[in-house]
Amino acid sequence: MAQPAEDVRPPTMADVAREAGVSHQTVSRVLSDHPNVRAATRETVTRAIERLGYRRNSAARALVTRRTRTLGVIAVNTALYGPASTLTGLEEAAREEGYLVSTVSLRSGSGQGLKDAIDHLAAWGVEGVVAITPQRSHVQALAELDAPFPVVTVEGGHRLDLPGVSLDQELGARMVTEHLLAAGHGTVWHVAGPEDWLESEARTAGWRAVLEENGVRPPRVLTGDWSPLSGYRAGQELAGLALARRGETPVTAVFVANDQMALGVLRALREGGIRTPAQVAVAGFDDIPEAEYFPPPLTTVRQDFAAIGRRSIGLLVDHIEGRARKAEHLLVEPQLIMRASTRPSGEG
Repeated sequence: MAQPAEDVRPPTMADVAREAGVSHQTVSRVLSDHPNVRAATRETVTRAIERLGYRRNSAARALVTRRTRTLGVIAVNTALYGPASTLTGLEEAAREEGYLVSTVSLRSGSGQGLKDAIDHLAAWGVEGVVAITPQRSHVQALAELDAPFPVVTVEGGHRLDLPGVSLDQELGARMVTEHLLAAGHGTVWHVAGPEDWLESEARTAGWRAVLEENGVRPPRVLTGDWSPLSGYRAGQELAGLALARRGETPVTAVFVANDQMALGVLRALREGGIRTPAQVAVAGFDDIPEAEYFPPPLTTVRQDFAAIGRRSIGLLVDHIEGRARKAEHLLVEPQLIMRASTRPSGEG
């Protein structure tokens, strides 16, 4: 007859104290990184913890410290590359800071949806929330909510009274537009993202500002919805204008507001018999992993999602611990990545 399996329980703090030959209070002080513990004693306790495989009980610790070490993240439109990559960066940064993350993903950022998400996270005892709210309506709805904890926005814009972190979208657009003008193009066309997206608004503003500073009248803006299909349709129109060479401003360079739409633009130009970059140079924004494998490899703007995550979590923790100003706004600098889809006008 088989013997019943031995009841194996996880080691406790008392087990660690017995193993190290110290008091329960000394183990507690080591775990809380208390300064009044001798180095030799700290090392003895640490070795005992490693030998036993002791893990701290977060729930019990929360009862004592009134800190759950849990942060909430509200993410809207996570099917898109930017929000999804931002979410990954936030989760990694929170783990590095010793926090757990509870995430609520929303398809849309309606006021009721955001309120329900805040209520859900509050019920789970989060200490603060990072909200990835890239549309203006989302940020406005968030600003109207009375959250019971600090809230930091990501890509939420800097015009409302909420602390936030974002990529310097306008700078990225300026870098691309300046690069294309420096390559010898008389102007740069623009395929923008949806009008209600703050990122799209900032990228369009950066593009327009550079053209006007150089005495160039901006061509009319074509608008997409971030998808390759919308870029393809805009590309068909641009291909027709490039072939016509009359009426409107000549099409020799295009700045597309994200890489997915740029993929559609490249295909439409190719199908229209337009060579890239020999006849029309194309640049995107985001530097998605596939960008360097586009035909041709795509010049684009790289976002440092890890840096956005670190600065967002850092700002939130500063607010939780009372070290930050009420509505501090932080910008992360982008990087221009130059590839074969752009080169000086007239080459090739």
